[in-house]
Amino acid sequence: MALSACGGSKSDPLSSGGDCGGDTGKLTVGSANFPESETVADVYAEALRANGFQIDTKLNIGSREAYVPALKKCEIGVIPDYTGNLLQYLDKSATASSPDDVNAALTKALGDQLGIGTPAPGEDSDAVVVTKATADKWNLKTIADLAPHAAEVKLAAPAEFSERPGGLPGLKKNYGLDISTANFVPIADGGGPATVRALTEGQVTAADIFTTSPAIAANNLVVLQDPKHNFPAQNVVPLFNTAKKSDKLLKVLDAVSAKLTTAELISLNTAVSGTAKTEPAAAAKAWVTAQGLDKSIG
Repeated sequence: MALSACGGSKSDPLSSGGDCGGDTGKLTVGSANFPESETVADVYAEALRANGFQIDTKLNIGSREAYVPALKKCEIGVIPDYTGNLLQYLDKSATASSPDDVNAALTKALGDQLGIGTPAPGEDSDAVVVTKATADKWNLKTIADLAPHAAEVKLAAPAEFSERPGGLPGLKKNYGLDISTANFVPIADGGGPATVRALTEGQVTAADIFTTSPAIAANNLVVLQDPKHNFPAQNVVPLFNTAKKSDKLLKVLDAVSAKLTTAELISLNTAVSGTAKTEPAAAAKAWVTAQGLDKSIG
């Protein structure tokens, strides 16, 4: 989720005022400023158009600090988000981490202006990742399995990982994985190429990499299971202004979400950010067609 966006927006983000009244069949779909968000936004747009909605797009808007106010003003009508991070944005005191707990807390935190569809099974969350060689050598399945080897583990992650609750403190509290300051390697690319290179070249033993990164499969890396939900659930979820809510909108968005598994998110990200470098809109169109979402839903 820290990847920078590729490709330009289809229109200048937030260049005009919003309209919270009128036809719920006319919607502007927005995205944050990184490739996965843009691609999923294009998926929403394609599926909604196929179901008779009149759709405009305003992509690469920026962070939640930009797009949530825009959503409340109806400058956009719907945007993809992630359950755990959205909850933290709306309720700084939230401590929920499991998918069900996050969803319940998020529903309460939305207020009157914002609504969500059913979260997708796919999520883009932090994960402790190791090479297959390390996983085989130490018989690693979960983060807890790494704890007995903590003294030997060098872990790469963004600098803030050393202090945030789900970072080093959480790994120690939940799994007994105590990484010393000397063995923490801060890399500021959000689990991107520099982090992956440090892991695959043996500079570090483990790394914080997002679960939908194409680099995991491309480098035969192993994601260690997180049964205690140290990292809050980050399921993809459509966030919308309730003024634009309709049964038809929810039906289409929920149909899309049902197909958006983590594996499918990885597939979309690989198309856009991998060697093919497919434009997000083209990748989204191909995916919507392949999933049978390019026709009227119910």
